[in-house]
Amino acid sequence: MDTQQKLSVAIIGAGVAGLSAAIGLKDHPNIEYRIYERAARLEEIGASIALGPNGLRTLERLGVVNALDDSIAFRNRSGFPMIYRWVPGHWKTNEITSVDAHHGAVEDRHRTARFYRAHLQKALLAHVPSEKIQLKKAFASATVNSSANNVTIFFEDGSSANADILLGADGIHSAVRRYFVPGSEPKWTGWVAFRSVFDTKLLDGLDDAILNEANHWWGPDRTFFASRLGNGLFTIVGGHYSDPDAPDAPYKGAAWNSDGDVDALRKYYADWHPVIRRMVDASPYTRQYPNTAAPALDHWSYLSGRATLVGDAAHAHGGALAAGGSLAIDDGYTFAAALWHVFPPGSTMHRSDYNVQRALSLYERTRKPHTDRVISTVRAGNKAVVARIRAGNEETDEQLRERAKNRSDPFWIHEHDVQAMFAKAIAEDMELNSPTAKI
Repeated sequence: MDTQQKLSVAIIGAGVAGLSAAIGLKDHPNIEYRIYERAARLEEIGASIALGPNGLRTLERLGVVNALDDSIAFRNRSGFPMIYRWVPGHWKTNEITSVDAHHGAVEDRHRTARFYRAHLQKALLAHVPSEKIQLKKAFASATVNSSANNVTIFFEDGSSANADILLGADGIHSAVRRYFVPGSEPKWTGWVAFRSVFDTKLLDGLDDAILNEANHWWGPDRTFFASRLGNGLFTIVGGHYSDPDAPDAPYKGAAWNSDGDVDALRKYYADWHPVIRRMVDASPYTRQYPNTAAPALDHWSYLSGRATLVGDAAHAHGGALAAGGSLAIDDGYTFAAALWHVFPPGSTMHRSDYNVQRALSLYERTRKPHTDRVISTVRAGNKAVVARIRAGNEETDEQLRERAKNRSDPFWIHEHDVQAMFAKAIAEDMELNSPTAKI
């Protein structure tokens, strides 16, 4: 690599994706990075987050083994990723009707785990020096400096920073994505989640099969999720589904992570099984999270190949299928791995446009086909829900049984092999950049 200057990376956003990318780069002697976070303090927004075997394996490759510890990562006692309790009657009788299962060989420490988001972020931050993070830096714009072969990032406070590569990791409402792709803001899907996290002690005496498993109930017009988290915490997630285009849709325009009405939540589940009512009654509060999603982007490369996106900024699928956390971690890992591959330590590889573009293309070819498939799957599911609402007919027992029987198995998401896909992309890259390919 050019000995005059290290390759520099500006990471916009200190969430799961941005921190994963930073951790992947931290030991490279010829790459320096800095994280720019718009918040005044590092405080993870949200309630719970799930990581499948793919995300947990990648955390281990990154050296974030503290995140796999049972103190913060809850895994189902049964070994199944999810227990389903559904079908008319069953959402009232609490009967188990289905389970998800791991398909490949999965070691215990890599079994699907659920976290309180703040615990996971803290585990990641333990691997990033605090001086690498600048707070109160909200992204405004960016431009290419052709003479210097780098980019300049401008922030809302009037300051700026230069870097060879800009990485947008600022979440589903990404300012970086909106700047590069105007009109790409995710739209409300019609679902509002009501989430709360509280001390498991508030549920003393509850059935052990509920307290030690992640359970998902399906009823005719809504669902309910409950799971233990780490450090003695428990989470519940209720919801309300509407036609997002209806002018009088409840919660239309609701703000993300805003105060919810716990009494309204209790009314929504008033006729559900007593186990569910017990959990809802125990919750001291609820917060509301309107679900948003956007179509897949055409590409992730911007600023003449010197900028790209990771996590929800790249693929705003809305968090369905409990996939967002692992997708973000795999994105960050692959971005870093691509830079290690194109700019290996000790090499004389120059920080040229061509080499930077080659690295970011390698990253995108590894990740985008998979995340596009996730988005397509989620969008199809969202459309089906809205279609049922617009039809105005409550599902019969038989119809819901049929939907249950035909539900998609998300194992291809949670057991996705990012290393195999990266190796495939490297082989393609080597073929494209071989001497014979340039003749």
